[in-house]
Amino acid sequence: MQVLRKLLFPISLIYGIIVFLRNRFYDVGIFSSTSFTTKTICVGNLSVGGTGKTPMIELLVRTLSDNYDVAILSRGYKRKSQGFLLSDEKTSVENLGDEPFQLKSKFPKVAVAVDADRRNGIHQLEKMVDPDVILLDDAFQHRKVKPEFSILLTAYDGLFTKDWYLPTGDLRDSKREANRAEVIVVTKCPSNLSQSEKSKVLLSIKPKSHQKVFFSYLVYNTDLKGAEISLKSLKDKKVTLVTGIANPAPLENFLKSYGIVFDHLRFNDHHFFTPTEIENLKRKDTILTTEKDYVRLKSKIPNLHYIEVKHEFLFGENELFKEELKQFMSKNS
Repeated sequence: MQVLRKLLFPISLIYGIIVFLRNRFYDVGIFSSTSFTTKTICVGNLSVGGTGKTPMIELLVRTLSDNYDVAILSRGYKRKSQGFLLSDEKTSVENLGDEPFQLKSKFPKVAVAVDADRRNGIHQLEKMVDPDVILLDDAFQHRKVKPEFSILLTAYDGLFTKDWYLPTGDLRDSKREANRAEVIVVTKCPSNLSQSEKSKVLLSIKPKSHQKVFFSYLVYNTDLKGAEISLKSLKDKKVTLVTGIANPAPLENFLKSYGIVFDHLRFNDHHFFTPTEIENLKRKDTILTTEKDYVRLKSKIPNLHYIEVKHEFLFGENELFKEELKQFMSKNS
């Protein structure tokens, strides 16, 4: 696969030129970006693959929802519905998409909507919900909307600064577009990241004067959900790990460090399981999966457990990150 990606380098050059021209047209006003009166916070990345966008949205909801009416707008990738959809208790995961459904299940009082047309989605939320702030999930490259505050995520082991355009690399947008972010979060760091390693990453990113850079690592909840048991109770069981996410390596490494022995059935990101696959999973003794996969599998197979994950900031900067959000929300309010 790596050899093939290198052979496709000419295509990545063409892709890079198209991305450059598109962004340039927005910069000079040939293409227009729309601003909104409702406060908007964009969470996204420059690359394909998992950088922890959904746990970041969850962190924002937990931080803001006590004091503000929060709404979430997502594209709803691979959903079976079309156009704008505001979720309610009857909305299915197939029509909403797995990640928005996960968010709605976890935060039932938060308005969660999907629309590939982000401008229309914001207009509809303003009309139907009138929230204080709209969280734009995976919208950094959607320049038809000009968010007031942007959080750019980049994984520690896949920094955008060291990447290249698709299909040779994983970049779907230009590195220079990172300059549009107010906050850059380096995600999935080692929990024992040293100050010297932090300095190396900062030298690579070269943040602008208006930008704050934070470093986070993933924390897995050892109290499993779905059926209330602890992770340590799986040490003597025959466990099957089922994942349909972009990068399951951090979860694999965590389970191994915890002494869990497992077989791993790995599917593509946002995979919707076929009846044959469901029947195969039903024959497994104990299944451990991610929260995103759980919302597609629950009520379909027994012995299903999922493990929650969240961001924690390194170097004692949890409160500093929250302060950035509070300052944004209080501005011009």
